[in-house]
Amino acid sequence: MPAQNDHSSHSENSANNQPAQNTLETAGVHSAAINYPHNPDFENGHWFPTWRPYKGDLDRDPVGINEYLPPSKSILLGVQHTFAMFGATVLAPLLMGFDPNLAILMSGICTVMFFMITGGRMPSYLGSSFAFIGPVIAVTAYAGAGFNDNLNVALGGIMACGIIYALIGLLVMKTGTGWIERLMPPIVTGAIVMIIGLNLAPVTIQGVSANQFDAWMATLTVLLISGVAVFTRGMLRRLLLLVGLVLSYIAYFVMTNIMGFGSAIDFSSVAAASWFGLPSIHTPTFEMSAIVLIAPVAFILVAENLGHFKAVEGMTKARVTPYMGRAFFADGLATTFSAGFGGTGVTTYAENIGVMAVTKVYSTTIFVVAGLVAILLGLSPKFGAIIQTIPAALLGGASIVVFGLITVAGIKIWIDSHIDFSKNSNLIIAAVTVIMGTGNFSLHLGGFDLGGIGTATLAAIVLNALFNQGAEAKAAKNSLVK
Repeated sequence: MPAQNDHSSHSENSANNQPAQNTLETAGVHSAAINYPHNPDFENGHWFPTWRPYKGDLDRDPVGINEYLPPSKSILLGVQHTFAMFGATVLAPLLMGFDPNLAILMSGICTVMFFMITGGRMPSYLGSSFAFIGPVIAVTAYAGAGFNDNLNVALGGIMACGIIYALIGLLVMKTGTGWIERLMPPIVTGAIVMIIGLNLAPVTIQGVSANQFDAWMATLTVLLISGVAVFTRGMLRRLLLLVGLVLSYIAYFVMTNIMGFGSAIDFSSVAAASWFGLPSIHTPTFEMSAIVLIAPVAFILVAENLGHFKAVEGMTKARVTPYMGRAFFADGLATTFSAGFGGTGVTTYAENIGVMAVTKVYSTTIFVVAGLVAILLGLSPKFGAIIQTIPAALLGGASIVVFGLITVAGIKIWIDSHIDFSKNSNLIIAAVTVIMGTGNFSLHLGGFDLGGIGTATLAAIVLNALFNQGAEAKAAKNSLVK
């Protein structure tokens, strides 16, 4: 790809090389970005990194962000990421009364857009955001089934949210990420990543616990995915979710459609669906009452995605933090674009981060493939119908694995950052945040529901500011004396 001069990365890099970093480290709040060695291919001063073909051993060596695999392997890994995001990206629009096929199409377009705007430096998939569900239902008085008749009003609020989020991204690109890292050091971001996984766990478990047959099939899915992850090698291991889901789908088909146990898979929708078709487009309507209620979701997205990006940085050992402003801007712009055509707001997906955590394939080119696959699915009701025949029990089993990996990724941030849990301040921040997020403890600010993740994130930031500011100020004074 043609390399362009990257002016923003220089300013963001310089902002992160200030003495404030040493201040945080001296205070015992280590930034995960500090200890990573300089990578001349990744930090090359251009918009895109220097791309290299992968030459390692898939059994042993991770695939770097700026490395690419042969087309055949890239396609398989991209399809796996599409499977990983599919359940949540379809579920969120259904809960809000949006068109799920349009949401899939927009998620693919927005993922490719994200890749271009971030310069291929941030491995992430953009899917339907659950943070909008509460505010959208409140604004539209959606009954919970069928098409949302007040969809246009919600779209205007989501577009306003995306614009605010994009402006935050521009601010971070201009000023650097130092002030965000002071607000959200690893003790905070590790907790946020953990609660993203833990907060979703109860919904996932309830979804596969309707009856014992579904519970057993979900368990079988977990065992098959885990078996692929542990007992296979090479490319097969990297495709653990895809292979595990295919095997569990075959087992489910045999158990239900052939042997008569449980609810059989219904293929009538597949037969009735056309091979190609454009989803319905909807026009936003801007009403201040809806904007006031939905726009603040931008700050929840900032906190959520900061946790995601820190998890990515911890896994890849690449300095992605200096490009966080680009990522915020790209996600905000993508959310605005999606809502402008009738789609949901989008966010970086924890599910796909979980896939990276276990496959060790961090190449951003894989996400371009995943985005293109999603675009094809969004334009093909036939393929969309096939994917939607995947039983909820199987998607729930895959979610158990993925959300568990996300939770462990949060713990890994603490370990990699050497968080000192002998300090009561760190213990309290972690304990309160994790329990609030896991229990879905929610506060209301006016008519705005923060949700469990939002409330826990706010608590973590406030507690960190109260407990650790004194330590940072003392460390700053000591560094000046030196």
